Amino acid sequence: MEDKLLESIAYILPAAVTGFVAYYMLNGFLRQQNSEKKLELIAQKKKESLPIKLQAYERMLLFCERINPVKMLVRVQPISDNTNDYLQLVISSIEQEFEHNLVQQIYISDDAWTAILATKRAVINKLKQVAETSSSANNLRENVLIDYSKNLPPTDTAIRFIKNEVKKLL
Repeated sequence: MEDKLLESIAYILPAAVTGFVAYYMLNGFLRQQNSEKKLELIAQKKKESLPIKLQAYERMLLFCERINPVKMLVRVQPISDNTNDYLQLVISSIEQEFEHNLVQQIYISDDAWTAILATKRAVINKLKQVAETSSSANNLRENVLIDYSKNLPPTDTAIRFIKNEVKKLL
């Protein structure tokens, strides 16, 4: 009886070791295959999302160009000579541009979105500041143009930031 037990162990032990080794090798192989497939899916997803992200950055760059005070004041003509009416018209135009592009924050980085928000606020605050010392809508336009001929508009900073973000994507 003891001989049969030892003989059974002699057959079962190598089979169990071989099965154990085969299980771990197959398990490792399957894990590697899964990780390769995940990498392929991630690469494919990035390839598919890149055009959407680039389009979002393009739209936000266009937004910055459109709210550049110098360009905006040339594009948005005063409807009356009242400074506050013109200021509200310009701010309304900025807000409309912003709302039109609000959804783009999904596709751009948090830092880029923060830079764009800061730019929008800086432009509006500067317009309000200049409006306080302006006597008419045309005077406001002149004062803003003079001020931005001396200083770099905040939109230029945001545009540079956006361009750097796009370079990182590519």
